[in-house]
Amino acid sequence: MADIKEIMKPENLVYGKSKVLTDNVMSYCPGCTHGVVHKLIAEVIEEMDIQEKTIGICPVGCSVLAYNFLDIDWQQAAHGRAPAVATAVSRLKPEKIVFAYQGDGDLASIGTAEIIHACNRGENIVVIFINNGIYGMTGGQMAPTTLEGMPTSTSPYGRDIKLAGHPLRITELIAQLPGTTFVTRQSAHTPAAVRKCKKAIRKAFDNVEGKKGTSFIEVVSTCSSGWKLSPVKSNEWMVEHMFPFYKLGDLKDE
Repeated sequence: MADIKEIMKPENLVYGKSKVLTDNVMSYCPGCTHGVVHKLIAEVIEEMDIQEKTIGICPVGCSVLAYNFLDIDWQQAAHGRAPAVATAVSRLKPEKIVFAYQGDGDLASIGTAEIIHACNRGENIVVIFINNGIYGMTGGQMAPTTLEGMPTSTSPYGRDIKLAGHPLRITELIAQLPGTTFVTRQSAHTPAAVRKCKKAIRKAFDNVEGKKGTSFIEVVSTCSSGWKLSPVKSNEWMVEHMFPFYKLGDLKDE
């Protein structure tokens, strides 16, 4: 049997958990995209050696749990107000790396004014936007990003455009604003997608270090519990229904 000390040598290490991740057990539902994105953020922070200078802003919703899993400084914001709080922190502490971590019910609904104006001003922050098409934590209600015909707890027969209006592609709106320097839409459902998403997060954090303005990353995501599907079926449903409407790729890169 191989000696355990030999096996544990750094050159034999295939993967190691980032030191930025805490030892807390992830409390997200099975298949939830939040955990994957947390891992990517932690790896980027560690690789850039910015753990001591990074400040995260999390609002209400599943995203608020991030402070349990990423060992950095955090500030909670009221529902939708993360960009406003991030603006204050970034201006008061310009030497820090500041990012807001928000869901679609938060960012694209109650926080629409905050995100639009922060991006229009070009605040030197990163915004990571988890879009699963519903309000996840509060019971699976219809969100601005809910697709036409998509069932939710408040639209059990599917979203009716005549009643509720069209799904909101807020990332396309944000890409038009002069203060944004990098706007992209990614996912994290396959190893290849995870690599692309991590590359986008790294670019966004590099932009903050370079004082380039607002970088905005949408991650099209699943919510197995809210969608009432298994993790595997949720990924399949996302690819079939979400991706045609929320097309992946860079929308702006300056």
